[in-house]
Amino acid sequence: MPKKNIFMDKQSGKDFERPQYKKLLRKMKKDDLLYIKSIDRLGRNYGEILEQWRVLTKEKGVDIIVLDMPLLDTRRGKDLMGTFLSDIVLQVLSFVAENERTNIRQRQAEGIAAAKARGVRFGRPPRPLPENYHSAYQRWKAGKITGTAAAKECGMPLATFRYWAEIYEKAKLM
Repeated sequence: MPKKNIFMDKQSGKDFERPQYKKLLRKMKKDDLLYIKSIDRLGRNYGEILEQWRVLTKEKGVDIIVLDMPLLDTRRGKDLMGTFLSDIVLQVLSFVAENERTNIRQRQAEGIAAAKARGVRFGRPPRPLPENYHSAYQRWKAGKITGTAAAKECGMPLATFRYWAEIYEKAKLM
């Protein structure tokens, strides 16, 4: 198969803003044969998969072979019974794909919650406070300099200075 006939999108398939997929759709014409790795490449939920399948097979007149699901091969059974069986298999597999996506999201959320409960911190680690923070904070608290001046002295945005001031004050109360 020529490389010009291979279309791969690098980003997630969470939506259909995929340039290579759109390019593929534009190039497909009646009686072309489309190989896709998995049914979930057509969409991330039941409705999307069925809609893309309809667009490709009915509107464009394209045949589809799903590589990891040999039952989904539109070249076989062009009669009413073949089309009926293909549609049933497609609907079942589309449902399974959406259900799996929902399960993955749920397991991911549970994993994140469990990690947070164990004390795992997400995101970039906070920078250490500059050495002059304490003196700038004291002068700001005493009203000798403004918050903006104190933040500038510490080399941080005002919002960050105030954020650390809040933490600093809470720590002093403990």
